Amino acid sequence: MKLVLTTFLTIDGIYQAPGGPEEDPSGAFEHGGWSVPYGDDDFGRFMTDVIGRAEAFLLGRRTYEIFASYWPKMTAPDDLIADRLNRLPKYVPTATLTSADWANTTLLGGDLGREVAALKQRDGGELQIHGSGALAGALLRLGLIDTMHLLTFPVVVGTGKRLFTPDLQPTAFTLTESRTTGTGVVIDSYERVGAPTYGSYERPEFQ
Repeated sequence: MKLVLTTFLTIDGIYQAPGGPEEDPSGAFEHGGWSVPYGDDDFGRFMTDVIGRAEAFLLGRRTYEIFASYWPKMTAPDDLIADRLNRLPKYVPTATLTSADWANTTLLGGDLGREVAALKQRDGGELQIHGSGALAGALLRLGLIDTMHLLTFPVVVGTGKRLFTPDLQPTAFTLTESRTTGTGVVIDSYERVGAPTYGSYERPEFQ
């Protein structure tokens, strides 16, 4: 399976609490809900298209709890996102949860790298991560994420949790698609290539 990350970011790289003030107020974060004013039909179509390709989900503990409190209540037969999230397998790496009531959930309590690598060896399409910034950062450090959909919202908040931290593994990606929604959200899709290559821009006057 291909491991695919879809995440919301501010221009300054913050992923914390995009959907509302109560999602994650840790660290006295006061800007929860920064993505909400930019949701439009373009954004909705993109998310429906992405989730429509999922075969399973890999969710961080906090994201899992947020999703599990909402999506099981969404039962409209034409809601593709709710159908996929409720019906497909969900895997949650956690050291704190001991049980999970949301159908088709498996808790992973072992070594993160080995557990996720084993999931990726299974036949199928996309194993998707949505949000789950701490988990996504850990998997970036392990070099396990194959595809990233980065949705950059036209807002700067200054403080909060950042996806791209100084301890990440150097990695090269290829930009495969870029689009902009009607409200100015830039959606960039990247495929992992491997280790970066390097060069030098030599100015003629110094040759």
